[in-house]
Amino acid sequence: MATLYITEQGAMLRKEQNRLVVECDGAQLAEIHAFKVERVVIFGNAQLTTQVISFLLASGIDTAFLTQHGRLKGRLAPIASKNVPLRVQQYERTRDAGFALEMARRIVSAKISNCAQMLSRHQRNHPECDLSTETAQLARFGHRATQATAIGSLLGLEGQAAAVYFQGFARMLRRQLNFKKRTRRPPTDPVNSLLSFGYTLLYNEAISASVSAGFDPYLGFYHAVHYGRCSLALDLMEEMRPLTADRLALNLVNREIVKPEDFRKLDGCGVHLEERGRKSFLREYERMMNTEFTSYQTGERTSPRRALHNQALLLQQAIAHGTPYRAFQGWR
Repeated sequence: MATLYITEQGAMLRKEQNRLVVECDGAQLAEIHAFKVERVVIFGNAQLTTQVISFLLASGIDTAFLTQHGRLKGRLAPIASKNVPLRVQQYERTRDAGFALEMARRIVSAKISNCAQMLSRHQRNHPECDLSTETAQLARFGHRATQATAIGSLLGLEGQAAAVYFQGFARMLRRQLNFKKRTRRPPTDPVNSLLSFGYTLLYNEAISASVSAGFDPYLGFYHAVHYGRCSLALDLMEEMRPLTADRLALNLVNREIVKPEDFRKLDGCGVHLEERGRKSFLREYERMMNTEFTSYQTGERTSPRRALHNQALLLQQAIAHGTPYRAFQGWR
């Protein structure tokens, strides 16, 4: 199944029999069989015909609208899941301080473990880059996360672990694109721009996964409730960030798929990818999300995209049946 990305400004998406067609200024840019489309992502100024909107809603095809520079604006969504009992249980679990804390512990410790895995894998492939100090520090933070007694403590541990991790991450990058520390809203350099773009796409997919599993995506366990923020989606994507969006940014820079000239600094809006770089990013993002690996948990072959949906199902079991949540632990 394919993701249809529409990046051309002024484009029109219409349905012609069993095909989705993208046009701009009277010229056909792309067409794809409708049954092959799993999700649609639209950047900036593009239009959808009412026939396409009806088809997307009837088919349950996830459709997201982003600004031209990659900030999520909203989603076209069908009627919410009929699984009301699950959402009632979700609401009840969020009020259970012990359950929420245990969920948060597992999410944060898995994220820190996956950060350490990113560094250790790079060091195995590049022995000249010694990341053993950072890896050891992350292991200690991960252990402390499993014993945290409050979510506030976990937030502090995660922040300290992130500072150590991105210190090591900076050393894994080639110096053609500078990176000192993680910055956002807005990203202040090209690498942070890549990270933020990847997190936005992953966030959108986590919303889709949580909704597909029957959840209210706004009500999380680790991330506090904030107006307009899908906290449960942030919970789901947290443990997957290092081995998806971070790994993608590293590969894009080190393999020189994106280059300094692919970025532009906008007044008050930080650094953003230009059109050529965005298309390269989306192509590599799709390749990464669909590349199969062997799961630590099951020993079976899966992909990051399927793993994200599987995590939503594991969360469903934890909430509905009280079984321990198994956080995402990378691959063999």
